[in-house]
Amino acid sequence: MIYAVIDTNVLVSAFITKNQDSSTAKVWSAMLNFDIIPMYSEEIIEEYKDVLHRKKFDIPEQLIKDALNHIMVNGVRGERVLSDDFFPDPKDVVFYEVAMSKEEAYLVTGNTKHFPKNPIVVTPAEMLKILQREGSL
Repeated sequence: MIYAVIDTNVLVSAFITKNQDSSTAKVWSAMLNFDIIPMYSEEIIEEYKDVLHRKKFDIPEQLIKDALNHIMVNGVRGERVLSDDFFPDPKDVVFYEVAMSKEEAYLVTGNTKHFPKNPIVVTPAEMLKILQREGSL
């Protein structure tokens, strides 16, 4: 079992892809199978709600409700660990700081350039390799 904060872009990609073999879809599947325990905060949930409801993504309302429910019911609320690192987008800070609140947790993102160079910041493909190494997939 691996703890991870999932960046919003990973969820959006998982929900809009037509390719269920994509790394983002597999990360979402790993969450549903409890191989990844999601970490969240109220700020992260609000960001998810805001972005997932954007009309351009056309994500079904029931999928959004089910996803948020899964994350909050089966996930772990994390507290922010303040970081002095630079972030190009201030909205990204909370994802990093919540991931830092639990030892050996990860931040899974499609935008690694937006975060400090840190081994906990991984792409969806890297997360799948970690899960395979751990014997979770």
